[in-house]
Amino acid sequence: MSKRSSAKYKLDRRMGENVFGRPKSPVNKREYGPGQHGQRRKGKMSDFGIQLRAKQKLKGYYGDVTEKQFKRAYTDAAKMKGDTGQNLIGLLERRLDMVVYRAKFAPTIWAARQLVSHGHIRVNGVKCNIASRRVDVGDEITLGSKAQEMALVMEAQSLAERDIPEYVAPDGAAKVTYTRVPTLDEVPYPVRMEPNLVVEFYSR
Repeated sequence: MSKRSSAKYKLDRRMGENVFGRPKSPVNKREYGPGQHGQRRKGKMSDFGIQLRAKQKLKGYYGDVTEKQFKRAYTDAAKMKGDTGQNLIGLLERRLDMVVYRAKFAPTIWAARQLVSHGHIRVNGVKCNIASRRVDVGDEITLGSKAQEMALVMEAQSLAERDIPEYVAPDGAAKVTYTRVPTLDEVPYPVRMEPNLVVEFYSR
């Protein structure tokens, strides 16, 4: 499991957007960038800068996955039929930690990753502690009995700031089924994501 190297809200300040849609995000009060010169007027960004920013935002949203894992997802998406950007989103949404997050078993993507790595999640009844595992359509994701009593999980399930998307079908409070791979339009991002720019970044 990759360890988060920076505070989760630093991404919000750097991007000037509430990337995770959290009410505590500092961007809700300060939309300018961090640091001494954060309030200066921004210069025009180059095409490379725009593409890099799109990549960092998407990568950060998925829990700041390692560059190696993110690039592998892009490479796999490029090999698949259809639009590479859409394929990339589909592959990222199939990560086990992301499905746990979408199911509202955890309040943040990092908490979801921790639940998986600590062995609290079962895929089709089998314990799985690999956060980057790709979930298949029809797979059942279940919370372990200990996890169901955790304050963290109860907090996540009571969050009003996000809903469970249609492609993750709940069956009670501790089980969901992954029904289909979503398209970009179906993914409930709090901010606009531009996978097409990520594709341009890697295909330079």
